[in-house]
Amino acid sequence: METQATQLELEKAASVLKLLGDKTRLSMVKLLEKNDCCVCEFVAIFDISQSAISQHLRKLKDLGVVKEKRKGQWIFYSLNRESELYALVENILRFVPDQDERISELEKQGLRISCE
Repeated sequence: METQATQLELEKAASVLKLLGDKTRLSMVKLLEKNDCCVCEFVAIFDISQSAISQHLRKLKDLGVVKEKRKGQWIFYSLNRESELYALVENILRFVPDQDERISELEKQGLRISCE
């Protein structure tokens, strides 16, 4: 028989899997594995609206997968390594292709530091 705590953990795991089932969010989390990024950098990388990027980040933040840190007027996002869900996220990311070329392309375009 499952305990209530086990069910809660199962629900959280299912929520993470559902969130990361979206290709854009999965790519964003993979990028955040090695880099802190702001919304404008994600807009440039994925070529989608700022509001769409913000919605993706809000969902990831609400579940605790990512965290934010303010630097002046800019908010930078990073992977939340203190989250109880981090081990699950980390294991999923081991199977996701590296996204370093996206950051390299941003740097070549001069957009990597656009928020500072």
